[in-house]
Amino acid sequence: MKAPQWVGVAIAFYAFIAIGIAESGLGVVLPSILTTYDLTPATVSWLFVSQISGFVLAALSSSLIRSRLGLAPLLGLAASALTLALLVYALASRWPLMVAAGLFLGLGIGLIDAGINIYIMEDIESEHLIGSLHGFYGVGALAGPALATTLLALGLDWRQVYLALAGVVSLLLVASVGVMLSRYAPMTQRNQRSSQGAFGHLGRSLHHPAVLLSGLLLLIYVGTEAAIGNWAYAVQTIARQTPALTAGYSVSAYWLGLTVGRFSLGYGLRHLGANRVITFALCLLLLSLLAWWLLPAQWLSLPLIGFALAPIFPATIWLIPTRIPKVLVPAAISFATSAASLGAALVPTTAGWFANWAGLGVIPVLMLPLAIALFLIHHRLQTAHP
Repeated sequence: MKAPQWVGVAIAFYAFIAIGIAESGLGVVLPSILTTYDLTPATVSWLFVSQISGFVLAALSSSLIRSRLGLAPLLGLAASALTLALLVYALASRWPLMVAAGLFLGLGIGLIDAGINIYIMEDIESEHLIGSLHGFYGVGALAGPALATTLLALGLDWRQVYLALAGVVSLLLVASVGVMLSRYAPMTQRNQRSSQGAFGHLGRSLHHPAVLLSGLLLLIYVGTEAAIGNWAYAVQTIARQTPALTAGYSVSAYWLGLTVGRFSLGYGLRHLGANRVITFALCLLLLSLLAWWLLPAQWLSLPLIGFALAPIFPATIWLIPTRIPKVLVPAAISFATSAASLGAALVPTTAGWFANWAGLGVIPVLMLPLAIALFLIHHRLQTAHP
């Protein structure tokens, strides 16, 4: 691959590190937020609910913004929104202000997720990089709780953790501005003709059952991944009395399992195919979720859950171009990734409401029916597209 092309790939990888850090850091600081604002698992879930409007806005606008302005301006807008949200998280003196910032967090993550996935799958025709791309999300997701745990252990408070996370994400804004100033063609070129039909392509893609099922699968999958990432630390420390440092690094082990699984995805795709990889992953997911529920004293189940979850998102994205006409692929990926982001808000919120009613110990149980639902949807997709 030529050097200029690698510039775009490097920025794409860092963008996924940034959203991984932004999303995963919350899990470790969540108990501190509960204490600071005197919240319950149900009321703190409004932090997830507030992100939904941002994800919906990203779903409606990402394809249009990218086609009319180019990827670099989209990344600049997304990085600005995400950095602003993290700064408000760090500085807000009132709970409603922190909740309101969720709109910008959802918008930023949704735009980055859709724009970068389309860039990798279509613009540079490097489908073999899809596993590595999502592996770098895992790198960020691993770094987020590790950084938060370490800073808290050093005596910093959760607001200073968010200041550090905002600093990391702001580098993506710097990179986006640099790309625009240098007029780096792969990320700044516009496609006005495509933009005129962006909504039309989205409408046409939604007539394909494979697109709707892929979106539903990713909604449940990302919701499961986010719910475990956001609530596992609270489950371990509050419900199971695990020492804080052990719990924090066990959440990092969860993201480590996901990272290792995604970087090894290419081997699985070459030797087994995407559908078989997803099937085997779902089998391991069920077993490891059962272990997390029934064997609370051990922590090995968390990295196994992460490893099992790892291939599902990138393999599903990788399969979309094989299931629908090529012209509809960008709109379909935009819809699927936006549905996935929506799941990142809906499922943790629902888990919080159940935890408020039955205790945090119920959260591992709630993940099991979600894994079964993933099995059923994956089977339906295979039946339609073996």
